[in-house]
Amino acid sequence: MTEIPDDPLPPSDMLPVTIEEEMRSSYLAYAMSVIVSRALPDVRDGLKPVHRRILYSMRESGFTHDKPYRKSARAVGDVMGKYHPHGDSSIYDAMVRMAQSWSMRVKLIDGQGNFGSVDGDSPAAMRYTEARLAKAASFLLDDIDRDTVDFQPNYDESEQEPKILPAAFPNLLVNGASGIAVGMATNIPPHNPSEIIDATLALIARPDMTLDDLLEYVPGPDFPTGGTILGRAGIRSAFETGRGSVIIRAKAEIEEIRKDRRAIIVTEIPYQVNKATLQERIADLVRTKQVEGISDIRDESDRSGMRIVIEIKREATPEVVLNQLYRFTQLQTSFGVNMLALDGGQPRLMGLKDVLEAFIRFREDVILRRARFDLNKARDRGHLLVGLVIAVANIDAVIALIRAAPDTASARAALMARAWDAADVAPLLELIHDEGNVIIDGKVHLTEAQARGILELRLQRLTGLERDKIQQELSEVAVKINDLLDIIASRPRRMEVMRNELATIRAELATPRATDIADYAGDQTDESLIEPGQMVVTITREGFIKRTPLDVFRAQNRGGRGRTAAGRRGDDIIVRSFNAHTHQWVLFFSSGGKAYREKVWRLPEASPTAKGRALVNLLPDLGSDTITAVLPLPQDEELWENLHLVFATASGSVRRNRLSDFRNIRSSGLIAMKLDEDDRLIGVATCREGQDVFLGTRNARCIRFQITDDTLRVFAGRGSSGVRGIRLAEGDSVNSLCVLNHVEATVEERAAYLRMANARRRAEAAMEGEEADEVTPADDAEIPADDLPLTPERFAELEAAEEVLLIVSNAGFGRRSSAYDYRVSGRGGQGINNMTFSANKRGNAVVATLPVLAGTDIMLVTDAGRLIRLPINQVRIMSRQASGVTLFRLNDTEEVTSVFPVMDDGEEGEDGEGDVTEPTDDTPTRDAGQDD
Repeated sequence: MTEIPDDPLPPSDMLPVTIEEEMRSSYLAYAMSVIVSRALPDVRDGLKPVHRRILYSMRESGFTHDKPYRKSARAVGDVMGKYHPHGDSSIYDAMVRMAQSWSMRVKLIDGQGNFGSVDGDSPAAMRYTEARLAKAASFLLDDIDRDTVDFQPNYDESEQEPKILPAAFPNLLVNGASGIAVGMATNIPPHNPSEIIDATLALIARPDMTLDDLLEYVPGPDFPTGGTILGRAGIRSAFETGRGSVIIRAKAEIEEIRKDRRAIIVTEIPYQVNKATLQERIADLVRTKQVEGISDIRDESDRSGMRIVIEIKREATPEVVLNQLYRFTQLQTSFGVNMLALDGGQPRLMGLKDVLEAFIRFREDVILRRARFDLNKARDRGHLLVGLVIAVANIDAVIALIRAAPDTASARAALMARAWDAADVAPLLELIHDEGNVIIDGKVHLTEAQARGILELRLQRLTGLERDKIQQELSEVAVKINDLLDIIASRPRRMEVMRNELATIRAELATPRATDIADYAGDQTDESLIEPGQMVVTITREGFIKRTPLDVFRAQNRGGRGRTAAGRRGDDIIVRSFNAHTHQWVLFFSSGGKAYREKVWRLPEASPTAKGRALVNLLPDLGSDTITAVLPLPQDEELWENLHLVFATASGSVRRNRLSDFRNIRSSGLIAMKLDEDDRLIGVATCREGQDVFLGTRNARCIRFQITDDTLRVFAGRGSSGVRGIRLAEGDSVNSLCVLNHVEATVEERAAYLRMANARRRAEAAMEGEEADEVTPADDAEIPADDLPLTPERFAELEAAEEVLLIVSNAGFGRRSSAYDYRVSGRGGQGINNMTFSANKRGNAVVATLPVLAGTDIMLVTDAGRLIRLPINQVRIMSRQASGVTLFRLNDTEEVTSVFPVMDDGEEGEDGEGDVTEPTDDTPTRDAGQDD
């Protein structure tokens, strides 16, 4: 028994290889095989190997568009047996896709039977369906037998298959392609065939065309399922670099299907979207209440077209529901364009012009090879015809030679050995550029091909008519040969042939554009998904913010107990409340003098009793600062151009800036105003040149001055601390800022108007049986000795321009006063009195002074978290020195902390009573109802 050595030597024909090197080389070989032979299309014919083999095999089997349908199983079997040994399912799936009108822009397979549906239904088995090549496929296969492309052996070298098809139109762009290789992928959208051919023709005529020039012919992809492409930026990026993202949106309309009921009708969906899955997704969103407002969904699609009906509830807004569906379903998708294809056997990322140039180069080569092939065929025919001409001219000698020959070979040799008269042959040889015959001393010898042709000549060709046909055919061959030589020698001539062929194909494939392109800049924003409406926004001292729909708060009568506005965290209180539209911008100003910007709909929504969300989570860069001023901006941004911002601090400083200075605010905030130590912002308001600034203090002082370049100039930067607005007494601070319209009226006119207006109100109250208000006169310094009454016209003019201010104390008392009761003075003074605190009334501070409109409501918020909403018409108009009436009945330790106006009327109280007993200073008010 032979012993095996411990360390045997390897055979001489084996070399040691490290596992790393073997894995690397094997993997690269596998990757290139997948890339080149399976997953990526060729830029020349736009096909992968499996599609190319299916089309070629069906042509070889005679399953062309002008022949009857044949079983799909037959075609699949031929492809699998001859060219593609990868299983019948992969072949059939590829063939099915080429037959689907919703997958291919131009179908290459004409199918009969169930080839699936846009709902994702599977096709019938291949034994049940039938197929043949579509007319468009012939344009990819024509001239394949004229040496236009190279062939290679099939997998077992028993057959020859083409490496590429001689495609006559840019199929890669027309039908697109998708595939995943190893380490790379392709995703090319389909395009309109007439647009692509037009662009190709234009590029042939002008090779120096730019992308902008090509975009005039090809505005973008054209998907077979239609839809709408949003924007052109993604298209341009894809056409320029080969990569881009195209947003496709379904085509939908809002229709009234019956009285008071509307529906969203979807007629086209994005490319490669499963209609059944889409409807299931919508149903899931409705079931989970992610999308509300849908009452029913049904599919009414038929042979005439697609129709998905989405019924909308009566109270819902169809536009908002549709935008939500665009956001959360495949009614809007993004097609990631990745135009990667094989160019010269190498994967290459190409733009639109690159693909068209590659196709033109390939097609020119096909035309050149076809011309050479046809030239050889024409020369062979011409060469044979020259021999026939010689035989006909010497028919008696030819017949004698043939009759004397013992066999065919001897006859052929005898014909070739004899020298024939070349007098009539020389011009023919020159005409067809034939170099096969050599003329020596006026004699010519026949070639073997000519001798064979003569031996095969039928006797009927010897008639006079047939002799003329030989001459005519020879002339036609001569013309064809010269034309082919011109094509081979001249590139412009080849381009002309290409243009003519493309024009013919365009006439066959031209179809209207299916996909619209909307001039739509930017992506869809979340704002379009939000139901428009008024919101109440509240901010607490501890920095919690929330928004609540305004209709949650119903209107109550003056003196009611209110309802709970928010749950408190310890001693947290509401310090700021306002109402705004969901689509408004809101500027937030912090105690540190920084500005932040957010949309109302981005603020957290919560119930009236919820605590809200911490502002530090909404504004991460807020840090330890608190929000001390909030400014809802006009919803129409065009109004911003003529607006300024006026700032006021607790120390009495003011500053004016352009609103445009705060148009672009980073998420980290922007320095709004430089503040002195221990100072803080108390308010920011929009203003215009010529209006008046009103500042109110906690100790019931106020000042009003006009906004001009002399009194309050526009500051160029945001880093200034401003100028003095009011001179404060020790311990006092500014807590109110508002902007009033400036009315040109003398002191006498204002005093006369106030007296006349008060007298009219007393008369109206007497007629209604109400107790007249006690009117406190204005400062003696402002009332002239002689009271001059106003004319009715001037009174009406002042009344139309009158503004009314609401003043509320921390004890829940308040009043309205005419803005004419506040004189316009210079900036920086000590101001005038704003409210008189009665000794028998609790409270000694003004909470807020703000302008209000008749017919609106106001809200008061306390430090206990209670809130009341009441009509402003129930608050009396009194002199600016009056202490007011009870607006909010408070507990012993409760104080009003915030007051703000509401822009709509709201509802009545629970008991439906609108009339209440007017409370006096010592008369308790009647509750209009209280909510938990």
